[in-house]
Amino acid sequence: MTSIVIPAHNEGRVIGRLLDALLSEPSGAPASGPDIVVVCNGCTDDTAAVAAARGPRVRVVEIPTPSKHRALRVGDEHARGFPRLYVDADVVVGAADVRALSDALAGSPALLAAAPGRDIPLDACAWPVRAYYRVWQLLPAVREGLFGRGVIAVSEPGHARLAALPPLMADDLAASLAFAPGERRVVESARVVVLPPRTWGDLIKRRVRAATSSAELERFQAARASGPEETPPSARTGTGDLRALLRAQPRLLPGVVVFVVAALAARRGSRKAIRSGDFSTWLRDESSRQD
Repeated sequence: MTSIVIPAHNEGRVIGRLLDALLSEPSGAPASGPDIVVVCNGCTDDTAAVAAARGPRVRVVEIPTPSKHRALRVGDEHARGFPRLYVDADVVVGAADVRALSDALAGSPALLAAAPGRDIPLDACAWPVRAYYRVWQLLPAVREGLFGRGVIAVSEPGHARLAALPPLMADDLAASLAFAPGERRVVESARVVVLPPRTWGDLIKRRVRAATSSAELERFQAARASGPEETPPSARTGTGDLRALLRAQPRLLPGVVVFVVAALAARRGSRKAIRSGDFSTWLRDESSRQD
């Protein structure tokens, strides 16, 4: 049985659309669907009530601690099977997409982790946000990695790999880098809708969080490295990536400028947290959670 674990902290405004997509089956599809566990962690809104209203196929677990890592572990305790999907509450992925990911893992023993192709609707976003994401989506690490999708599916051996990771803010990036390229796959036939921030300010919040969490992950990798000669896997974007993108598509120059400005702003905004070792403050954008 495929299990889906959804950690949710104050996601009452958006979790319904995800659950409706997961529970929606086309005619002729199997009557029974995946095992769905929603772990409401430290919620002060109606997340639990909204999830429970979707019926008996959705099991709701409530814990008092607002911790995504703890919610994932509690979800594992209640989940019933494999493949297992970890799904963020603010994305939208459907039942058919879940099956495509499960089938990919079942069809290849060497494949330990998979994620869907991402769709990012940009029509409601400010123009700098649109420019940023048009560049971001074309970067090699972004195209090939499992992070930034809000959905990661693992086999049972893949789950053992994830369970060994410490609590990190960049949980999806750490999960992606935990697997070698031959052990992970982006399944483009499965799709997830990732709602982007609509405003420049909320984009910078996301990027500051990403810069802070990447620094934490790099500290962890450095501490675990066996020697100075070991180069840990990385998904950082270098100037060479941007130059290659411009050579291939010169018209992206305005977007690359916006991307660089956002990166510099995020680096500046993350300095205080990195210096103080604050890797727990979660800068959340609210504009992506608007109706």
